[in-house]
Amino acid sequence: MARRAGLSIRLKLTFSYAGFLMVAGALLLGTVWVFLLRYVPNHQFVFPDGFDLPIGPTRADLQRAFVPRAAEAMGFLLVFGLVGGWFLAGRMLAPLARITNATRKVGKGVLSHRIELEGRNDEFRELADSFDAMLARLEANDAQQRRFAANASHELRTPLAITKTLLEVAREDPETDASELIRRLQAVNTRAIALTEALLLLSRSDQRSFAREPVDLSLLAEEAVETLLPLAEKHGVTMQSSCTAAMTTGSPALLLQLTTNLVHNAVVHNLPERGLARIATSVEAGVVVLSVENTGAFLTPELVSTLTEPFRRGTERIHSDQAGVGLGLAIVKSIATAHEGTLALAPLSSGGLRVTVRLPAR
Repeated sequence: MARRAGLSIRLKLTFSYAGFLMVAGALLLGTVWVFLLRYVPNHQFVFPDGFDLPIGPTRADLQRAFVPRAAEAMGFLLVFGLVGGWFLAGRMLAPLARITNATRKVGKGVLSHRIELEGRNDEFRELADSFDAMLARLEANDAQQRRFAANASHELRTPLAITKTLLEVAREDPETDASELIRRLQAVNTRAIALTEALLLLSRSDQRSFAREPVDLSLLAEEAVETLLPLAEKHGVTMQSSCTAAMTTGSPALLLQLTTNLVHNAVVHNLPERGLARIATSVEAGVVVLSVENTGAFLTPELVSTLTEPFRRGTERIHSDQAGVGLGLAIVKSIATAHEGTLALAPLSSGGLRVTVRLPAR
């Protein structure tokens, strides 16, 4: 926005300090003048013997003596107010200059800069600390977006590279089994479609562009358990469901995706045999709670804290037939946030993971 040039804040504060000092000085001198006038006569007394005997200065004498001194005092107050006001304004606005310098660096893309304003807590320090906290969040989000872009590019490029390799091999080898080639191409294409749909779902939940209606989270959990029961039997995982009515408000499709992702992760990332997955819903103090626990490998708190990032897996980047595309928990977190909820992950001492989603109760 184009703006006309104006006075600086420091100059305005200087004039304000000087003006206030002048007004205060004028009121003080005016008070002194009124006080003196009450005790000074405006004429001389004449005594009967004919001698004029002055008993004190008249008001005219007082005016001749007082006004020049008052003018000198006001001139001194003006100069003192301008000089002192300029100095004080500079001292007061010094933190603001550092904050302004930081905003200019941020405007140039430098998110690592911090103000780190010294001194005791006041309005400027509170502003600087809030700005530093905002910069820290922006830097973390920027780093996360860069990782997401790099990982998404890698994930999207992988099926294309595999398809290209398969086609080149088939072209160079006329005796290639066409049915096997079609099967492998179909598997690669299916994975690419799943990744694209997951990215679209993540974008949709981030934008919060969905209609809201009453949803019973317990019914969605039971549906997810029933849908993934064959997969659990294939992996040798026993699922235990303990779902009580938990009404919330949101998108049934997105909340079903959230529940399905959690149950799917609990089944896939489990023990090789005799694994266990527990799914439960409840209501606590105005919030509905969905809890999913699974047995499995021991996870460190450092690793668990990164699992909600896109394309991060508890088994690093190892792919399997049911490993997914690495967006499961990222989608869960995005859907929970879009519904004004929270997602919490905690490693179990016996191995495995507990995932807890809390949403506002209806």
